[in-house]
Amino acid sequence: MKAIILSLFLFATMAVSAQNPVTWTFTSKKLTDNSYEISMTATIEKGWHLYSQVQPEDAVAQPTTFSITNNPLIEVVGKIKEVGKMQKFHDKELEISANQYSEKVEFVQTIKLKGKVKTSFNGSVEFQTCDDKKCLPPKTVNFKVALD
Repeated sequence: MKAIILSLFLFATMAVSAQNPVTWTFTSKKLTDNSYEISMTATIEKGWHLYSQVQPEDAVAQPTTFSITNNPLIEVVGKIKEVGKMQKFHDKELEISANQYSEKVEFVQTIKLKGKVKTSFNGSVEFQTCDDKKCLPPKTVNFKVALD
């Protein structure tokens, strides 16, 4: 009996971890000779939500966070901006709120190169997704965007 319960638990865990309702794309657009706009775009399956970098005080969802790898050839200009239709969710019964996106959101970072060099913008994004019934464990995706 223990083996059956363990097998069911492992199967359920694998099924949840196999779900991946968010697809990421990472691109760059040259603005001037030495500045770029880096776009980190999340495409979200219908019925799922991805959370904003900034959450209300009563939020329980994990905000989306970016970790940028230090590169002495790159100067990061300002903060990462969110481009998309943010939804302000509030559950009166549970007394929780969330700033979230559905379908698609673009995170944009402006950078400047400190010379005429070929390099890359590297880092990772950690995010959590939920639907109306469950939340998946946070996931981390590494990225590398070539700059020439």
